[in-house]
Amino acid sequence: MATTLHGIRNCDTMKKAWTWLDAHGVAYDFHDYKKAGIDEATLRRWAGIVGWEVLLNRAGTTFRALPDSDKTGLDEDKAIALMLANPSMIKRPVLESGGTLLVGFKPDAYLAAGLTK
Repeated sequence: MATTLHGIRNCDTMKKAWTWLDAHGVAYDFHDYKKAGIDEATLRRWAGIVGWEVLLNRAGTTFRALPDSDKTGLDEDKAIALMLANPSMIKRPVLESGGTLLVGFKPDAYLAAGLTK
């Protein structure tokens, strides 16, 4: 089962996920969507699984720094456009493993998904 961890390198939550995966012997690839980018089709696929509301990191400084006009009237299309323009607005990490998609780092969810050696 191929596992990919999506996020950005300099993020404390990402570091927690890497530490957990390494400690549990889970092999994974890392996709840095701040450096390598992310495509619209992937964001739309993820949004179709977990909802754009889950993907959009409204608590981060990038989102909070937006003008109010960008933050109001949010819908899936507007949220995806914001995440494409500013990948650091995508909640981290996003973990894909087999048919599972997990957003954010929750050790219990990783265990429930069978992410152990």
